[in-house]
Order: sequence, then C-alpha cells, then structure tokens
Amino acid sequence: MGGPHLQILTGKDRPMTEPKGRPALLCIDPYNDFLAEGGKMWPALSQVATSVGLHANLAKVRAAVREAGHPIFILPHHRHHATDFEGWTHLTPSQAMSHEYQLFAQGSWGGEWYEGFGPETGDIIVKEHWGASSFANTDLDVQLRQRGITHVIFIGLIANTCIETSARYAAELGYHVTLVRDATAAMSPDAMHAAHDINGPTYAQAIVTTAELVQHLTDEAAQ
Repeated sequence: MGGPHLQILTGKDRPMTEPKGRPALLCIDPYNDFLAEGGKMWPALSQVATSVGLHANLAKVRAAVREAGHPIFILPHHRHHATDFEGWTHLTPSQAMSHEYQLFAQGSWGGEWYEGFGPETGDIIVKEHWGASSFANTDLDVQLRQRGITHVIFIGLIANTCIETSARYAAELGYHVTLVRDATAAMSPDAMHAAHDINGPTYAQAIVTTAELVQHLTDEAAQ
C-alpha cells in the first residue's frame, strides 16, 4: 500500500481529497434474517437487494478491503429473546416490530451469520446494538479509536435505518463517513433514494458505488 491516505469519489465523479487517516469497513447486521432466502426480512428487502446486486457487492467490498489490509468490524443487532423488553416503557416502533417477529432470535437460524459474510480471523465483533445506532450503548467508538480509525465505510443493512443512524452518529463523533450505495438495501427504492440522495449528502463526506470504492482501494494498493 502507498499509505493510509484516503481519496475517493462522491459518486458524481467529483474527486475528494481528505487528510491522512486510517480507514475501516463497518458491516452492519449480516444475519440470515436479512440476507438469506427464508430470512424473516428477506421478502421485504429482496426487490431492492436484487436490483443493486447486494450480495455480490458486499462480497466485493469485503474482499477489496481485506486485500488492502484495512480492518473489518462486524456491527450486530441484538439477538432477541422472548422477554427482552419486559418493563421497557419507550420501545421504538422498530424495536416493537423486531420483538414481535423475533428478528435475529437468539439460537435461531435467522440470528446466525449469513454464510460468507460473518466475521473472519482478525475481524472485530462489536457489542450488539439494541436500537438503530451501532454506537449507542456499545463499544464501537472505543474500539475504533483504540485502533486509530478515522475513516469509516458503511455496508450492510438497512440503508435508511441502521446504516443511516450509525453513520450519522459517526459523523457527529468526528469520523469521516463513506456510504456505499449498492452495498446496502432497503424496503423500497424511495427509501434508498432518501438514504443516499437526500439525507446522506448532509453528513457523509463520500457516497460511492462498489465499483468506485474497489477501484480506489486497488489504486491505493498500487501506489
């Protein structure tokens, strides 16, 4: 590699030069319930996921990041238990829905890693998040800072919920944020549009395609 300098495209062919830093890939919720046929949320996500080539792009990004020598963090949602929210007074609508359907239930197939997208040797598994943010009530921030991470690249699910909330939180904490528009999915094209074309530009320093990110990492390694 030619050093950790990160210079990528915004998705509109506009070069973007940032101060030197150390990037990491943050992969949110790579569970069977999201990614596998037969997963509880797959029917709602499948149209968008198929249209953007989600699985192939997730694999390409992960492979390119590993080849570049950058760390990969797995950011898992809480695996549900039947009694999780007893006594809670302020469940969000998403938490209530997830609890009703027992998404990613502890001990279930749906709560297991989707084959090929779970942690590998050297990957860092962050503590499970209870809401949409992978930072709130977890060790993600300290894990990133202890490893000198300054630039975070988000992939996984869902674009307009956990990805957006976590990425906004990262920006508030002072990280450089990259969104990969075709390495995520949502329940509708409108939700994807809102995540990447309306909301994303207000906080993310870069919004790229998988091809652009992979090309950047390849060019970086060749320097």
